[in-house]
Amino acid sequence: MGAGVALPREVVALRSSLEQVPALKQLLADAESGLGWLDAELLPCTDAVEIIRNAIMDDPQGDVGNGGVVRQGFSKELDELRSASQDARSYIASLEKRERERTGIPGLKVGYNRVFGYYLEVSNTHTEKVPEDYVRRQTLANAERYFTPELKEHENLVLNARERMEEMEGALYRQVCRQVSEMAALISLTAKGLAMLDVFTALAEAAVRYQYVRPQLDETGVIEVKDGRHPVVERVLPPGAFVPNDILLDRDQEQIMVITGPNMAGKSTFLRQTALLVLLAQVGSFVPAASARIGLVDRIFTRVGLQDDLAAGQSTFMVEMMETANILHHATSRSLVVLDEIGRGTSTYDGMSIAQAVVEHLHNAPNLGCRALFATHYHELTEIATRLPRVCNYKVAVAEEDGDVVFLHRIVPGGADRSYGVYVAQLAGLPRSVVHRAWELLAELERAVSDAGPRQRWGYGAQTSVEQLSLFSQPPPPEAVEALMEMDIDSMTPLEALKKLYELQQKSRED
Repeated sequence: MGAGVALPREVVALRSSLEQVPALKQLLADAESGLGWLDAELLPCTDAVEIIRNAIMDDPQGDVGNGGVVRQGFSKELDELRSASQDARSYIASLEKRERERTGIPGLKVGYNRVFGYYLEVSNTHTEKVPEDYVRRQTLANAERYFTPELKEHENLVLNARERMEEMEGALYRQVCRQVSEMAALISLTAKGLAMLDVFTALAEAAVRYQYVRPQLDETGVIEVKDGRHPVVERVLPPGAFVPNDILLDRDQEQIMVITGPNMAGKSTFLRQTALLVLLAQVGSFVPAASARIGLVDRIFTRVGLQDDLAAGQSTFMVEMMETANILHHATSRSLVVLDEIGRGTSTYDGMSIAQAVVEHLHNAPNLGCRALFATHYHELTEIATRLPRVCNYKVAVAEEDGDVVFLHRIVPGGADRSYGVYVAQLAGLPRSVVHRAWELLAELERAVSDAGPRQRWGYGAQTSVEQLSLFSQPPPPEAVEALMEMDIDSMTPLEALKKLYELQQKSRED
């Protein structure tokens, strides 16, 4: 509307919105809501309301120019054109009946097309009954089309009135839009006030309907929430199905939560829930919890989810590292950092090394000490808590019954010792043969780690690391390896390579 251009229904919607302002101002004045300051933001804009009410129909029909937009009585000249057009149309509409009675031709019809205009159509079987005042306009295979001077006169009235009506209604509508646009500054101020009132009302309704509580905001470095809930996830679950969790972050004692546990158990939901509760509290909303104490944060940094940037040639891991770098460069002691599965996009030891280095930086960097949630599948990272005093371990509780796993969705102190990935794969519907083979391979890998003896595992101060475990129980025969090394792969066709690979497989089995 500020540009002086709008659809008729948009103009009517604007009027309907502005008409509610006086009642809203009265409600704000009567209620003890603490929103009295909004009164100055809500301007009735009565001039704009009156202009639109007097000029535009309550339910405009069609496009501007069809006569269904500008209100009857707003323009005398436009009303006269409408009346003339309507009278001419009424004459033409009743002409068919009158001419049938006058001529005695039962099949006579009145029609219209854009080339010839209005016409009287008579079939060839009744051409002898055509009156002398009929003027032939068009000959068809089975009929003749005629017009009369009187029909032509009313046709001119209809067409001329339509053209003038389109022009006049369009001009009047544009004039109304220009007049309203001159009040754009006042309307924008009112729109801003209504938007704020809408936000406050929505937050208040959600708080009452879903049992939110008023958070306590202070300048401390503590975030403490009892029975916190995710405001979105709990709404899509059946009533009472969402499992609430406590949150405690303290810059001086429990600065970083390292959270381990299986997939699908609720780690990511817990991370997002914490960020949302802090955000809701700081925008002035109540929060879904039993109680909440929020030490003010300056920014919330998140690194969650997987994505790549193909256009920029950046892999998923590169995007993850760039976002992590941005967090580490810009976080302050007042920030809240939420990191989910840092380092998963590369090899195991690279990923664990990067993840540990990030946690150490968040803990040890001078003038940083920000509160952080760090979810990971690297169970070795739980050892960090033994060396860094403000790192604490939490895990998602899991219950095992008769070989089945039940995710309890509770965040409890401690570190997880396994990820239950094969259980999740089974729940996802992988073929039974694949799941069984995964269990076999997992058992072999776990035995291999157990047989490693006193060799140091990856951890703090480790000088050596466990080498990558082989998925093959026995090394291939030396003869097969020698034959493989002698193959000229570049000169082989795919079929030859497949045949050679089959021969090597057979030889390995015989040996």
